[in-house]
Amino acid sequence: MLRQIKYFQAVVRNNSFSEAAEECHISQSAVSQQIQALERELGFQLFERKNRKFALTPAGEHFYKKSLILVADYERICREASKIARGGEALLRIGYLRSYSGSEFHQALEEFAQKYPDVTVQLAYGNHEELYQMLINEQVDIALNDQRRRFSDTFVNLVLETTRSSIEISARSPLASLSQIHPAELKATPCILVASEAQQETEREYYRDIVGFQGEFIFAENLEEARLLVIGGKGFMPVEGNGQLMNFGTSIARIPLFQDGRQVTRNYCAFWKKDNSGYYVEEFADMLKSQFKK
Repeated sequence: MLRQIKYFQAVVRNNSFSEAAEECHISQSAVSQQIQALERELGFQLFERKNRKFALTPAGEHFYKKSLILVADYERICREASKIARGGEALLRIGYLRSYSGSEFHQALEEFAQKYPDVTVQLAYGNHEELYQMLINEQVDIALNDQRRRFSDTFVNLVLETTRSSIEISARSPLASLSQIHPAELKATPCILVASEAQQETEREYYRDIVGFQGEFIFAENLEEARLLVIGGKGFMPVEGNGQLMNFGTSIARIPLFQDGRQVTRNYCAFWKKDNSGYYVEEFADMLKSQFKK
C-alpha cells in the first residue's frame, strides 16, 4: 500500500497522471491502476473523475494531507532503524555523476573529510537516472547530478552552476580547427559517452533526442577510457562540467557546442530529499557550493 500511496501523492503533487508517471518511472496506465487498487483497499474514492479532468474528493484531500505525515514518519523510522543496525555510526552517502569532469566534488570531499574525520563517507557513482533512483530509494543522502527534468518539490534542488557545453575531439581531426560546432556537423562522427551497461540506452536517447546527436554512439566505463578513445580518433565526447584536460595536453581539442545560435548550457545541482535534510547533508552541500563559486 505504501507504494500506491506514493503514486497517489505524485499525482496530487503534479496535478497530472502523466507527469506523475514520468516522475515515478512507470506508465500512466500503471499509475491509474495502482490508485484504483488503493481506492478499493481504502473503500472510498480519492478522486472525482469527469472526462479527462479530476479533482480530490473531500476524503481524498484529507487522506492526502495525513498520508504526507504517514510517509515521512515511515521513512524517518526506517532511517533510524538503519542507523541502529549500523551501530549508530555517523554516515554520509554521496552520489556522484559518473561523467562529470570538474574537480569541485573531490575538493569538497577532501574538505569534508578533514573537518569530520569520524564521519564515514560512502560514494556511489552513476548516470543521471541511476542517481535519481538512488535518491528516490534512499540509497544516497545527497547527489551531484545534472538537471534533465523540472525540479520536484520532494527534493532540495540546489543549483551549483550553469555550465557551457563543449565537445572534446582528437586534435588531429579536421573538425578540431572549428571555433564552434553544432550537433548536425557531428552526424558522421561517433559520440563517445560514459555510461554503465544498464544506462547506455537511456543516455543514447537523451543525447540523440534532446541534445541532437544523430550519429553512432560508443560507450566507455569512465572518463579516462573515454578520453583515450577520443585521442585515438574514435569519436567525440560531450564535456560535462568545466574540468581541465588533465594530462592529455595538446592531443585533445575542446570545441564549444552550439544550438540555435547559442552555446548549449546545463545546470549542475546538489539534490537531496527534503525529509532527509540533516547536518552532514547540508554541511557537505555548503562545501560543494563554495567550491563551485571559486
